Amino acid sequence: MPGFSKMKDNENWMICARCGKKAYGARLRIQGSEIDGWKCKCGEEYLEPIQAERLLLQNKLKSAALEVKLGRIRSNLIVRIPKRIEEALELKSGEKVMLKVISEKKLEMIAK
Repeated sequence: MPGFSKMKDNENWMICARCGKKAYGARLRIQGSEIDGWKCKCGEEYLEPIQAERLLLQNKLKSAALEVKLGRIRSNLIVRIPKRIEEALELKSGEKVMLKVISEKKLEMIAK
């Protein structure tokens, strides 16, 4: 991975592996999403590794049907969400989400 440097507090940059010049922080569009990264004047782009990994996991999960387990706490039925979905969507305990009934036996969850 190319070396990362910081020139000023709010100006992130790194050395471009292609041309050796500075690539500056930018919002990059990939697979329909925007993530942080660096863009060089030569056209080379570098994705922020953690955000890129999360985006790849999200896309992988979109094509998978995951079985989850229902539980009960007092009178409330709960849905247990697997750890990899929690991480991919950056869900937190206590966070509110929206549930929408799509059809019989089909729900859609919308994370805020």
